[in-house]
Amino acid sequence: MTTPPTAHHPTGADRTPEPPADHPAPEPSRAARAHSFNAAAAQYAANRPSYPPALFDAIEDLTGRPLAGTRVADVGAGTGIATALLHARGAHVVAVEPGDGMAAQFRRALPGIPVVRGTGDDLPLADASVDLVTYAQAWHWTDPARAVPEALRVLRPGGALALWWNTDALDVPWIAEAAARTAHHFGIDVSAEKRNVNARAADPTGRLAFTRRTVRWSRRVPVDTHLANIGSHSVFLVHGAEQTAAFLAEEREHLLRAFPDGFVEEVYEVVLLLAATPA
Repeated sequence: MTTPPTAHHPTGADRTPEPPADHPAPEPSRAARAHSFNAAAAQYAANRPSYPPALFDAIEDLTGRPLAGTRVADVGAGTGIATALLHARGAHVVAVEPGDGMAAQFRRALPGIPVVRGTGDDLPLADASVDLVTYAQAWHWTDPARAVPEALRVLRPGGALALWWNTDALDVPWIAEAAARTAHHFGIDVSAEKRNVNARAADPTGRLAFTRRTVRWSRRVPVDTHLANIGSHSVFLVHGAEQTAAFLAEEREHLLRAFPDGFVEEVYEVVLLLAATPA
């Protein structure tokens, strides 16, 4: 998770709360939200969704090269969910992660993959040292005015910057209903996540020509896993434990009515933005 900017961000994983008018409250700082993951790193690693193989197929298609043998910097690597998948495709990956808790969890899970401390706004990497820079659920914590030049600096000619987010499939009725409950409770515009995942938000300077791909996928998990997943998002982590516990308890009741067998079918659309640099 990299250093947060001042602007609102796309929210595949972490939504920007806006306090309801009838319950005004100070919004937790973006820095507090960015650092909130470190205390919940194990919960994050155990319950967050992964990414489908079709996402990495799309990256290979757009870059015109296989991931096998590609030198990749996975920035804001967190606990290593995306890093592990890139490594499994044969990429030579170095992870960049600023958080103590997340980096410690990463090292426990992936002891053979190097992880260095740093942010996307100031990459601890040499010039022209990698073929691909990736951000999985992490670009929204950067300042694009700094992160775009940094990505271009460390990329080799013909390299690429790939950003992606798991976003909720809001056309699925139960997901739309759950999103509405979250929006009501925390004052969040959940539908903004897809609106804000676009080239203009990713690079306000317009220096990069992004191509967008969307991959739909799903996973079937126990209700407890689903609740632990949503509870690992920053909007929950920065609100008091009592408020979060109360919401999750109510949410459990809603989910068990919708899924009496105790298993939830989470449906996602991974939004990928990829920009290649001149060869």
